[in-house]
Amino acid sequence: MQSHRASLSALALLPLLAAPAAAEPFRATYNVVAAGMTVMEIETVFDLAAPAGYRIHMSTRLRGLAGFLISGQQVTAVRGAWAGTQARPARYETDGVWRGETRRILLEYPAGEPEVRTLIPPNDAEREPVPPDMARGTMDSLSALAQLSRAVGATQSCDATAGVYDGRRRTDFVARTNGWERLPAGRESWAGDAIRCEFQGRQVAGFLLDQDRAAEWRRPQEGTAWLASVRPGTPPVPVRLEIPTRMFGRITAYLVSVAPEPRNTEVTTPSRSAGLAATGASPAIAARP
Repeated sequence: MQSHRASLSALALLPLLAAPAAAEPFRATYNVVAAGMTVMEIETVFDLAAPAGYRIHMSTRLRGLAGFLISGQQVTAVRGAWAGTQARPARYETDGVWRGETRRILLEYPAGEPEVRTLIPPNDAEREPVPPDMARGTMDSLSALAQLSRAVGATQSCDATAGVYDGRRRTDFVARTNGWERLPAGRESWAGDAIRCEFQGRQVAGFLLDQDRAAEWRRPQEGTAWLASVRPGTPPVPVRLEIPTRMFGRITAYLVSVAPEPRNTEVTTPSRSAGLAATGASPAIAARP
């Protein structure tokens, strides 16, 4: 799974827009298709207007031939607060099993800066450490997206930048608006008018020790996301997403269903729900941690 982490991280970069104050949580389900076959399913709970701030919970599982060849499942969650239009993450977790190997990350932000609490396996055996100065001033990918989304919801523009750190890698993202587009129906997916956002992610630190692969990761990864409001009272979310991956080639994620989700005071975290990952990260979509 090494070969498609960065690309899936790019997927995790575009899952949501900021919700209006009265919006209720909802669950969005996506099918991910490559070469005409479904290779992945993602379920994401967006809670963007809770009194205490925002919460995103994502579950990812491989499907079809991909699931047969590569065992993998993952849960990713974040919670944080809003300071005006700025996202302030408090806790970010990923917990997954890939090819029988447990992989886990826990970041907390006690003084507004990321601190690694858990990193399994440690970085020593597979990649260079991210220098402390390159981790400062960053946030996790889901919080960065929540912040971008809040701006998009207000301005109908996705022009923004973000420095993202997940405990292993530092990646710089740039998003830009490319107008509106009408998406046709297909694969039981959403259809209608959506804002088109082009994005690019460039890893700048935390490279693999394998120099050949590290050189590959230095190249920017580009993709496109279409975002729209899919039900009355819900914020705009991605309804379609296209990115290149090294494992599957060009893949497309389609929004196939949206359902209400009760707002609970108790937040489900990956460490308590990894065993349920196959039932439904981010994304949203998330990479192998």
